[in-house]
Amino acid sequence: MQTSAPRHDIQTEGDIKTLVDMLCHKATQDTLLGASFGAAARIHWPHYLTSQYRYWSSTLLGQGVAEGEPLPEQVALPRSGAHVEHWLNLFSSTVEEYFTGSKAEEAKHLARQMATRLSASRTRELPVD
Repeated sequence: MQTSAPRHDIQTEGDIKTLVDMLCHKATQDTLLGASFGAAARIHWPHYLTSQYRYWSSTLLGQGVAEGEPLPEQVALPRSGAHVEHWLNLFSSTVEEYFTGSKAEEAKHLARQMATRLSASRTRELPVD
């Protein structure tokens, strides 16, 4: 989905909400990641979204305080290999579709770090059904 509005940098909590909401929408519709995100949605989607808004607002905008992990253990994000690379590509393409600038680049960099950290620390995944 291409936006018709000119892209700008990530500057407000509304921008954070757009990024998180669009990424989650794409992930739940994605052939490779949809089942995992769907399983997470059935468990605690509102909490997940709230924690994502807080994390990215705190990290990128310096607003509020990020509490706990940005990705709760229950969210079945991929651990390694092609799934992680696919998630990173989805994240980056979502950022690029809606935003441009230094904060947008910082968000992509942080997502790469997050994926690396999750790959190293995750010990289990949710069953998808």
